[in-house]
Amino acid sequence: MTMIHESRRHEIEERYPEYFKRSFKQRFGFLMISVGTLLYMLYAVWFFDLPKLVAEAQWQRVGIYLSQWISYDVQPELRVNDDGTIQVRYPRFSVLGDNPHPDWIVNNPGGGITVEVSGTSRSVTVDHKQAIVTAHGQSVTVDLSGENPKVIGQAPSWMTVYDDNVLANLGFAGDASISSDRVRVRKRFLGWANFVFDTHSPFFDKPAGEVISLIVSGPRIDPDQSNLSLAFDNIWYNNAWQHGDVWTKLFQTIVMAFLGTLLGAVAAFPLAFLAARNITPNRFLNFTLKRFFDFLRSVDMLIWALFLTRAFGPGPLAGSGAIFLTETGTLGKLYSEGLENIDDKPREGIKSTGAATTLVHRYGVMPQIVPVMISQTLYQWESNVRGATIIGAVGAGGIGLKLWESMRTNSNWANVGYMVILILIVVFLFDAASNALRHRLMGTDKASMRH
Repeated sequence: MTMIHESRRHEIEERYPEYFKRSFKQRFGFLMISVGTLLYMLYAVWFFDLPKLVAEAQWQRVGIYLSQWISYDVQPELRVNDDGTIQVRYPRFSVLGDNPHPDWIVNNPGGGITVEVSGTSRSVTVDHKQAIVTAHGQSVTVDLSGENPKVIGQAPSWMTVYDDNVLANLGFAGDASISSDRVRVRKRFLGWANFVFDTHSPFFDKPAGEVISLIVSGPRIDPDQSNLSLAFDNIWYNNAWQHGDVWTKLFQTIVMAFLGTLLGAVAAFPLAFLAARNITPNRFLNFTLKRFFDFLRSVDMLIWALFLTRAFGPGPLAGSGAIFLTETGTLGKLYSEGLENIDDKPREGIKSTGAATTLVHRYGVMPQIVPVMISQTLYQWESNVRGATIIGAVGAGGIGLKLWESMRTNSNWANVGYMVILILIVVFLFDAASNALRHRLMGTDKASMRH
């Protein structure tokens, strides 16, 4: 073991006091931060009453909404008449069309009707004032002869009995609602119904090969236009999915983000030169413009959109204006701070030659600041594509308003999923393009600096 002389130890302590004579902050700083963070988290749990929120949350709705994003249901209704006959009816706007005859509704030889929800393992059979529900390896009979339906025997856990209704949960495949005079069955299918052609299209429910044959070489369905033009019109004006309106609103969102960011950058560029202290040595002007930028940024884009929709009415003009005002403040602050952090030596060198102020800025300032400005502008443009969707929900135009309208109905969740996927694709593409441009720009800048 190596021993250190007392004088040598004092010498080391004096040379490196930060290691031997640590302050209270250095010794207990990490512990204090950890304890403070823990106390804050406990306070947040108490303030928001998280245990109560978690306990009262309706978590089952998450699964329901997600399943409706990727699937659709058909709801045949079996009405039991007084004479024992059964009549099958469908909702007015059924995805099966006006005169459906699905093969999963079977007329039994004895006169009853069976709805095969998931083959024969999950089915509902209505016959002679009774309904037989088969699911989860069990068959349960519900008597329909009385004023209210009555389960024969013990009701299983997947069946809920109310005073005038019996609800059978058949899993993801669907469910059945049974009353004394009718049985409503919900059968679920994966996918999006009538995504290409709706029920009013002459191409509806035709195989893909037949549709392609009609478009390529078939006789004209409409004498006034070709089958290709007719097919495009049927897709674009699909009543169920409204592709034309959705894509138009999506394009509006992209234009809003581009126009608002572009105008914000154009307005912020000259103001940033006036706000930068090393470019414009006027303290009052510097302070005023920086506070102006703070004001524009402090009012959220959503609030600006609310103001402008009241002034100009709902539409993309209000959305573009909201993005423009927000970006003027954000980019103005970023540009001015970038200008204040440039290296003054190139500018002083050009100024010493007697060059005009414009030339000093052109050759002494712009080569340093342009890559940074473009990079920041591209990032804001990418971010505003997402922001334009949100402000559309308050009437500022774009796909956000369309998305909000579909969510408010609480029944078009497949359409919501369609629009969300489109938004994700657009954001992904713009994010990839923006990143590629920024990396290429910075790479070009580094290459130019090496030369």
